[in-house]
Amino acid sequence: MKNNKKNQVYVWPLCTRFVHWLIALSFTFSFILSFFEHRLNYHVAVGIIFGLMLLYRIIWGFIGPRYATFNTFKLSLSELKFYFVEKIKNRYREIPAGHNPASSWYTLIVLSVGSVIAISGLLLYGIQEAKGYLSVLNDDYYMYSDTLLNIHIYASYTLLAWAFIHIIGVLIEQFYHKTNMVFAMITGYKKAKGEDAELCTPKNIVSYIFLILSVWVFYVILDGTHNPFVKSKFTNIDYKSENDIFYEKCGDCHKIYPPFLLTEKSWIRIMDGLDNHFGEKITDQNISKQEAIVIKNYLLKNAAEHSTREAAVKIVASVKDGRPIAITKTLYWIETHKNIPRSAYSDKKIKDKSNCFSCHKNIEKGNTEDINILYHY
Repeated sequence: MKNNKKNQVYVWPLCTRFVHWLIALSFTFSFILSFFEHRLNYHVAVGIIFGLMLLYRIIWGFIGPRYATFNTFKLSLSELKFYFVEKIKNRYREIPAGHNPASSWYTLIVLSVGSVIAISGLLLYGIQEAKGYLSVLNDDYYMYSDTLLNIHIYASYTLLAWAFIHIIGVLIEQFYHKTNMVFAMITGYKKAKGEDAELCTPKNIVSYIFLILSVWVFYVILDGTHNPFVKSKFTNIDYKSENDIFYEKCGDCHKIYPPFLLTEKSWIRIMDGLDNHFGEKITDQNISKQEAIVIKNYLLKNAAEHSTREAAVKIVASVKDGRPIAITKTLYWIETHKNIPRSAYSDKKIKDKSNCFSCHKNIEKGNTEDINILYHY
């Protein structure tokens, strides 16, 4: 295309601008969604777009048009120093058509830190959540979930901090140096001298393949439960088929609580204290000694220590050497429910902290997925 704009260079083609904003927006929305556990599928869907756009940008750094490739970046420390000195000394200095030293380094920071975020997020989805194709890693690597989570969180906050620094820098260019920098990534034109960037058809095709792929993956992941990209390795548990005595005897008085929500020590304490079972006395007429033994053995076999589900792993870590007889007494439960107001428990649909079933769909079937949380406060 012919550029008829005086003293302006066509630097960023449409696809480059589109991907730039997709990286910025997908990171922002994914970061915000991370604070809402029941929106995990949205967080992952937007995070996948972020990861795909980073991959595209890395590939673009080798095959892209003029000004987009890594070999045009200014990465020497002397250039970086001169850039900032010149900014201070000369308010209206001439700016380069492509990346300046600061934006060159920032782009590499986004690509490297962003890749850590994307990769750790994918691993967490498979290992901690046991969902998607990487759920095969859950059994062998679930003990690394906390490490991965910390990497994911710290990398995200690091990138957020750098994003703010970048925004401040762009605003200084826009309003102090009067370089019209904000609009460069909107119109594609930069107030500088140089040759226009040109984009051939094959490179255009590569760009739009990535964009179409991102849209497709986004809608696939939003499904949240069924397709192979998001399906959990853990299915609903039929407790009646697994142990009908446990199901019938415990289910006579209350809904079934998944055994993996308490540790062995807790279940031993509960089963050895049936004479005062939450204020009620369980006699031989309710549960015979032989039935109690069967139930106890089943609970111990399926206690939190023997599960790689996220809730079970975190309960074991939070309980340590304790033996609480209620899930609501574990540090894990307290931490995950700390933002729920006390008034919520007076709701006629909830009534009590122990009524997990009012807020967690299918928890009586061992389903503790975040997307099945029904009420949010």
